Amino acid sequence: MSELTGPVAAIDCGTNSIRLLIAEPDPVTGLLADLDRRMLIVRLGQGVDRTGRLAPEALERTFAACREYAEAIRAHGVPPERIVFTATSATRDAVNRDEFTRGVLDILGVEPQVVSGDEEARLSFTGATSELTDAHGLHAPYLVVDIGGGSTEFVLGSTEVAAARSVDIGCVRLTERHLVADGKVVDPPTAERIAAINRDIDAALDQAAAHVGLDQARTLVGLAGTVTTVAAIAQDLPRYDSAAIHHSRISLEQVRSITARLVAADHAERAAIPSMHEGRVDVIVAGALILLRIMERTGAAEVVVSEHDILDGIALSAALASE
Repeated sequence: MSELTGPVAAIDCGTNSIRLLIAEPDPVTGLLADLDRRMLIVRLGQGVDRTGRLAPEALERTFAACREYAEAIRAHGVPPERIVFTATSATRDAVNRDEFTRGVLDILGVEPQVVSGDEEARLSFTGATSELTDAHGLHAPYLVVDIGGGSTEFVLGSTEVAAARSVDIGCVRLTERHLVADGKVVDPPTAERIAAINRDIDAALDQAAAHVGLDQARTLVGLAGTVTTVAAIAQDLPRYDSAAIHHSRISLEQVRSITARLVAADHAERAAIPSMHEGRVDVIVAGALILLRIMERTGAAEVVVSEHDILDGIALSAALASE
């Protein structure tokens, strides 16, 4: 990447959020320096698990975010050939994804790449591990776990991916499947509903374990909003602080305690947590349960939290493709 100059733009559109990273690659190290990083909760995957379709209101929320991001991309002078838009779980599952594709193309001038679960896993691994070294006391092989809204990716590797699997458990999917009654989230959830979520998680972990050695890693790395929110709660941060969260570590006992607290809380109590994003209040219970079961299943004493994930992997791929 020694001759590469100029910014690239990466957009990651998931089930719950849509995120933008505009970054300038360092021509010597090949690492990215952030110019602009944003996240909006749009809940694109609203109802997809039940209907198989992207809802009109979810599409409009997403298109509104795309229009905002298009302005930022133009302000930084990023040409269309250096923009990569990646769509993940909710869009893979939707029968009307062509409507989504046309809308994004009209707004941003690029066609979204609807990636497979395995490609999503590879990008997450690249973004999460590009900065990790033995100097941090973090040793390979890594198990990178990306807990999304509709799916969770498991990726095992050292410098490259050795095995990967995407399974259909995510904080939005499991919330809609087990914690919603008569159109409203049940608060606090009953023991029966929590048990149903855990059964789905355990079944998905069995699927992942058939392809990925979940107990073979020396370091568990956790990605995405569920993990970073739990990390913020563990540190009792007065507000969300990316710098404090990045590469922090959460013990199994902390995750167990925080999960129990979130399960016992109602909507208002979760919303009152200073570092809680309003778009995660309803789905954080399912997300925390996923994280806890993963740690128990893998035998991990702690999880290392990374703010760098699939979005950074997409940007790195865009930079390499532009050489």
